Amino acid sequence: MAQTQMALDSLDFDATVALATKVAPHVDILEIGTPCIKHNGIKLLEVLRAKFPKNKILVDLKTMDAGFYEAEPFYKAGADICTVLGTADLGTIKGVIDVANKYGKKAQVDLINVTDKKTRTQEVAKLGAHIIGVHTGLDQQAAGQTPFNDLAMVAGLGLGVDISVAGGVKAATTQQVKDAGATIIVAGAAIYGAADPAAAAAEISAIAHGGSASAGGAKKFLPWIIAAIVLVVLFTVMKGKKPADEAAAPMESAPATEVVPAPEAAPADVAPAAEAPAEAAPAAPAADAAK
Repeated sequence: MAQTQMALDSLDFDATVALATKVAPHVDILEIGTPCIKHNGIKLLEVLRAKFPKNKILVDLKTMDAGFYEAEPFYKAGADICTVLGTADLGTIKGVIDVANKYGKKAQVDLINVTDKKTRTQEVAKLGAHIIGVHTGLDQQAAGQTPFNDLAMVAGLGLGVDISVAGGVKAATTQQVKDAGATIIVAGAAIYGAADPAAAAAEISAIAHGGSASAGGAKKFLPWIIAAIVLVVLFTVMKGKKPADEAAAPMESAPATEVVPAPEAAPADVAPAAEAPAEAAPAAPAADAAK
């Protein structure tokens, strides 16, 4: 499962809050984009934190210097993630990581415009960076660049850190980004430029969270699928029982065979010898026999 992040890039304070209200129930992370946070300041973070306690909030500071000092006020105000540029000095990057750890939050290192992305990724991972940001900027996208090659390289390092991917991601490419190793999928224009931003955010999240773009359609038929399975199971069970029932039926329904009783024996008129009293005269004494 990958998390979804919505980039809020408008300079208009109220429009940003209104858009966040539409999409917050459908994404995991609300991102206050760099132009947005520069123009509106920390007050916007405080408002979004109060209105959306269930969402994580990323502030895209793109810090280039004074990492600890610059990021700390934003973590204090409720940011869950702050970004620091991968092109910054390692001391600056370590400062953001340290302050993130101080508040139990996360630091994201943005690889935008880093020349040797592999080496810098390995270096910041050793420092304890929580998230590596594979980022194809708006100007790079306009030139036809995509984040896929950099994503494959970072994922292939197997460093055990989260990988965020931003740069032209939309519903049609979300599954591809996820399969390539992204654990945080960032969408901006694909959501705020849609006719229905909430529906667009929900579609991307459904794919990122493990479903697919067509998952919603399949759900409509789920009750019928379950009913069909139950009927098949019942039919199979009843079919399996039928032979036994039929075998038992003849024994229960066949008429009992009439048994003709044996003729009674006639009563004996003469008691058996074994039962008759002994009537024989006693034997004569020996003396009498001599006479």
